[in-house]
Amino acid sequence: MKVLMIEDDAQIVDSVAWAFRMRWPDVEFSSTDSGERGAAQAKENRPDLVILDLGLPDIPGFEVLKNIRQFSTMPIIILTARKDEFDIVKALEAGADDYLVKPFRQMELLSRIKALLRRSASPAPESTISVGDLKLSPATGVLHYQNKEIPLTRTEEIIVSKLMQSAGGVVTYSALAEALWNDYYPDCVAALRVYIRQLRQKIEVDVDNPKVILNKHGVGYMLAHSAKETE
Repeated sequence: MKVLMIEDDAQIVDSVAWAFRMRWPDVEFSSTDSGERGAAQAKENRPDLVILDLGLPDIPGFEVLKNIRQFSTMPIIILTARKDEFDIVKALEAGADDYLVKPFRQMELLSRIKALLRRSASPAPESTISVGDLKLSPATGVLHYQNKEIPLTRTEEIIVSKLMQSAGGVVTYSALAEALWNDYYPDCVAALRVYIRQLRQKIEVDVDNPKVILNKHGVGYMLAHSAKETE
């Protein structure tokens, strides 16, 4: 398996390379500190996964992300020192599959990468899930809601599927984390909050006053009764 890291901080590159050597020695790891070279290498070498920093010296990581998405759906995990939720959501909307905020733990990165590769390799269920006005087609990654077709990322699809399968009850943070990453790690609630906000931007009329995906403070998320009601 090939992993390409596009990152200009040599210490971070060295630490990630060491983690792969120690814990995942079969991985062919390469890196570059240039966004332009990184996009070119991704196109030429077709790695199985890209680790991409947003703050690069030549071009913004967002541009690299958009460039790669023009020719490939290869999994991309973002590394960023930016804790602003806007930047993270922007990266996810541009096609990133997951993200980690610096500083991060090496083992957490490897765990997230393995989970992302598993999600990417696993075939989506063919059967459609229907709950009230919501209808999810896993095979196409499209959510139908109120006469709208809403394309979902694989991560969003997993979250929506869990919520629909548990319609009438709360899906805990730990249950969602296990479904996405096979782990419940310290910052997972913050990560889930970002993905839920991204989903709400696609589904809700007013993101700040959600009517479909509700938060059960300190516990998890659930579908509102109005979303569950059948016609």
